[in-house]
Amino acid sequence: MKRIEVVAAVIRKGDRIFATQRGYGDFKDRWEFPGGKMEPGETPQEALEREIREELCADIEVDSYVDTVEWDYPAFHLTLHCFMCSLRSEALHLNEHEAARWLGAGEIDSLDWLPADRDLLPKIIAELK
Repeated sequence: MKRIEVVAAVIRKGDRIFATQRGYGDFKDRWEFPGGKMEPGETPQEALEREIREELCADIEVDSYVDTVEWDYPAFHLTLHCFMCSLRSEALHLNEHEAARWLGAGEIDSLDWLPADRDLLPKIIAELK
């Protein structure tokens, strides 16, 4: 089975986190934490900073490690490294996603998350409370 290693940013501002809705592919319209594939030679933190610049035209600070999720999708095995992050500036621009929302702990479960991202939610909700 094909293996893909990716990183995801839980961008936090106060007691809210940033979620994005996919605008393309097999999982179009599902919600996720922004990020993407690691390139050869990159650390997870370097990949995350690059991906957020590409996807959101934003600079982030990678603050802390949250968890790594291993998930088998039908066509590939995903290794997802997730980090709590903060914005270095307020500007965000959606280059690849069709929508985004800032969510409080009580709103997070209301979205249709990608399965691997959903596995992270209990830890993220606990972090916000």
